[in-house]
Amino acid sequence: MPLDVTPIPILSDNYCWRLADTVTGAVAVCDPGEAGPVLAALEAAGGRLDLILLTHHHGDHVEGTEALRARFGARVVGAAADAHRLPRLDRAVREGDTVALGAASATVIDTPGHTRGHIAYHFPESRVLLCGDTLFALGCGRLLEGTAAEMYASLRKFAALPGNTRAYCGHEYTLSNARFARVVDPDNAALRAQAEAFAALREAGLPTVPTTIEGELAANPFMRAPDAERLAAIRAAKDRFR
Repeated sequence: MPLDVTPIPILSDNYCWRLADTVTGAVAVCDPGEAGPVLAALEAAGGRLDLILLTHHHGDHVEGTEALRARFGARVVGAAADAHRLPRLDRAVREGDTVALGAASATVIDTPGHTRGHIAYHFPESRVLLCGDTLFALGCGRLLEGTAAEMYASLRKFAALPGNTRAYCGHEYTLSNARFARVVDPDNAALRAQAEAFAALREAGLPTVPTTIEGELAANPFMRAPDAERLAAIRAAKDRFR
């Protein structure tokens, strides 16, 4: 598989993802919400950056963009629908567009719900999904701008991907999501097993992501919601959960 994907922890609980095409050496990052750690990681890995992929406009996903562009001359890709509130885009994309990174190619997926203009990037040959804040391990993004119906439709798009697709999300929210999910779905054995495995990873100081589409369909209450109404109810409960 052509892509090597590694996390760059930034801010308090964000991940910026570094993607390297093993065929050509081309490098991208997804959602650089802070410049310093991303710059350091890129320099340590050889000092190359060709592409910056943005999933949505929130500051914790875009604030490092201009510093990275200035240092490496990287091209910036983001949603055409959000071009007015993203850093300057070299390419504005819509659902179905393809984005090349060396020998690898991603398809753009519209995933509104968390924000109106949220997009994801799916690299099918590498089984990589950059899902931003739409899907989390055992959770989904808050409905800050979109509706439950939009989020439900976005998650259905993810559900249709191959089960072994790895989902690289924007935050380390998994343990909190697991606590809530076990309240919502207490008899789910797959959820219980995943929650225990995730807790062990965090105890060892390791990320809990990426997760897989197959795993999320088995254990994530938002991915398992039968309709938008149920998703809305679960999301409202999660917003109140402490």
